[in-house]
Amino acid sequence: MKRIGILFHPKVQKSEHFACQIQDYFKKKGIGCWLHSSWDESGAQKQLDKTDLMVSVGGDGTILRVARIVFPREIPIVGVNFGKLGFMAELEAGDTLEKLSVIIDGGGWIDTRSMLQARLDSSGKNYHALNDVAVGRGQHLRLINVEVSIDGEVFTTYRADAVIVATPTGSTGYSLAANGPILYPESRDMILKAVCPNLNMDKALVLAEESKIRLKVGAIHDAIISMDGQVEEQLKSGEEVNVSLSPHVTKFIRLKWKKHE
Repeated sequence: MKRIGILFHPKVQKSEHFACQIQDYFKKKGIGCWLHSSWDESGAQKQLDKTDLMVSVGGDGTILRVARIVFPREIPIVGVNFGKLGFMAELEAGDTLEKLSVIIDGGGWIDTRSMLQARLDSSGKNYHALNDVAVGRGQHLRLINVEVSIDGEVFTTYRADAVIVATPTGSTGYSLAANGPILYPESRDMILKAVCPNLNMDKALVLAEESKIRLKVGAIHDAIISMDGQVEEQLKSGEEVNVSLSPHVTKFIRLKWKKHE
């Protein structure tokens, strides 16, 4: 590896301090590297050229930002856990430098995760998410109507707080909190799950990778679309969001367990 990017959580002081230690470690090995805040996505994207590896120092939220920053380049990511759960992180602070040495020498394997793409019909904007796309109520504590169509056929209209479409990676996030199932990480299936539905089916659906999902909002008050809980847009009543698997993926470097051949 000739060039490595290091992104850290700017609100966690120990995260930035440890990121600087990693940068010094790479420099001593003669490897080019750059350091940036994960919250400055546009600034970080300007430094991606010829980057072979991204090191994320923070929690799972930082990894979600890093995945969005590298999109659509599919640069492999390795996470150092400075968060609370660290489901997606591979390394802990105490063994990071030792295991980074293994990685830069070619060790580990690539864990490929599917992503979602969401298109707003009204604006033509396209968004991508590693965890989930959710259409839900805004600041008002009122249910909204979300008409769900699958492959062009109306399935049902949920009256609920939100409707989530999640990837297998996102199946341990918001979807799980709404009592959704956990999918195998490298699956290409998607989860459709309503949050606190009123007089509707509360069970999740597991949909095939080729499924096309349309979410149509019906609300007289605020509604939003949220990507990974970090990027949000306001929605008006009648607006439609089309969700499907993205043609792009997020790649992680793993050491803890080996993929079956």
